[in-house]
Amino acid sequence: MEVLHLNKESFEKLSRQSEKPFLVDFWASWCGPCQRLAPELEALAAEHPEIIVGKINVEDPENSSVAVNLGVNSIPALFFYRDGKMVKQLVGFMSKDELVKKLEL
Repeated sequence: MEVLHLNKESFEKLSRQSEKPFLVDFWASWCGPCQRLAPELEALAAEHPEIIVGKINVEDPENSSVAVNLGVNSIPALFFYRDGKMVKQLVGFMSKDELVKKLEL
């Protein structure tokens, strides 16, 4: 499965309706660690179709309210949801293997 590019509306819909666990990455184009994380997330999405992987660009004013509401103050910030509830919050670059371990996939 490919990484989804989310906005405020699609994130809220995913939060309410997803039956699958999902991981959301808050990122920005100027963020070096965010750029390094992108291929790791793509590999994670490809190898773990049982989860949804999405990205939200915090540079978009429409999306900034989502980041503010979740308390994002450093990026990349990763939020993992199961059954509609956030169960893990991670900050910073990590490899796909580290993500698999930390998310207990």
